[in-house]
Amino acid sequence: MKCLLFLFAFSCVTVFGQADSLRRYAFAHPQMGTVFRLVFYAADDSLAARAARAAFARIDELNQILSDYQADSELSRLSATAGSGRAVRVSRDLWRVLLTAQQAARLSDGAFDITVGPVVRLWRRARRQHELPDPASLAEARRAVSYKYIELQPKARTAKLTQPDMQLDAGGIGKGYAADEALQTLQQLGIRAAMVDGSGNLALGDAPPNRKGWRVAAGIGASGDTTRAVYLDLANTGVSTSGDLFQFVEINGKRYSHIVNPRTGYGLTTSRLVSVTAPDATTADWLSTALCVMSPAKASRMLRRMSGVKVWRF
Repeated sequence: MKCLLFLFAFSCVTVFGQADSLRRYAFAHPQMGTVFRLVFYAADDSLAARAARAAFARIDELNQILSDYQADSELSRLSATAGSGRAVRVSRDLWRVLLTAQQAARLSDGAFDITVGPVVRLWRRARRQHELPDPASLAEARRAVSYKYIELQPKARTAKLTQPDMQLDAGGIGKGYAADEALQTLQQLGIRAAMVDGSGNLALGDAPPNRKGWRVAAGIGASGDTTRAVYLDLANTGVSTSGDLFQFVEINGKRYSHIVNPRTGYGLTTSRLVSVTAPDATTADWLSTALCVMSPAKASRMLRRMSGVKVWRF
C-alpha cells in the first residue's frame, strides 16, 4: 500500500503574474483497484478537460495491458502461456514493464519479482479468509516463482514464461508506470506543472507556479500520525512509499503484510515503511517495494549502484 499524503486542496485557483493566467485543476478517476488523481495548472477549462480525459484514457489503456485481475488483459494472456514453450510478441508497454521488472529483479537479487503472482493470489485469499495459506499450496506456488523463468528477446520483442503455472503480477510496478505515462500525456498537451497520483505512486512534473515544488509528506501513519513525517518540496521526480500500514492481515496474533517476500512466499511480519524518490515513478514504485523486503546491508549495496535515488525509512 502506498502511503504518501499530499498537502493540497482540490480546488481551482487562478494564478497571475505569468504571460497567461493559469488555473489549478483537480480530477479523479477509479482504475487499477484504486483512484488516480491529477492536479495540474492549465490556461482554461477546455484544455484542462481535454488533458484529463487523455491522461485517464492512457491509464485505462494500461489497465487493459497490465491487470492480473482481468482474464483478457495482455498480462493475463501472457501468463496463460506459461510452460507452453511459446515466445509471445508483446506490446511496447508490456515490453517496457517486463524489461524494467527484470532489471529491478537483478538489481535487488530477487527482492522484487514480477513472477510472484501465484503466491500473491494465495495471500489475497488469506486476507479474505483470515487464515494462513496451506503450506503445501504455498510450496507448490513458490515453485513457479522466479524472475529467471522469464526469457526476453529484444530484437523480436518477445517474452517466454518457461515454467508451468507462472502468473505475472505487475502490482509493484504498474501503477508507477501508469502515473509516468499519464504525466507524459499531460506534458504532450503542453501542461508542465502537473502531478499524477496513483495510490501514492507519484509522478511529478514542473513545480506549481510560484512554488519550489509539490509539497509531499512521507511517513504518515495509518491514523494520520505526523510525528515521523518528512516534508518535501519536489518537482520532476517520482515518489513512492511502501509498507504495511494499511494492507495487512492478523492471523493467530501475528501480523502479515500484503508485501510478500518472493523467496519465502510469506507476507512480511516486520513492520516497515519506506519512502523513495527516484528519477521516475516506475523506479520509485518497484524500489519502495523491494526495500521493504531487503535487509539493510543488501539494500545499501544495491543503492550504491543507482543514481538519483533518495530513501527514507520509518
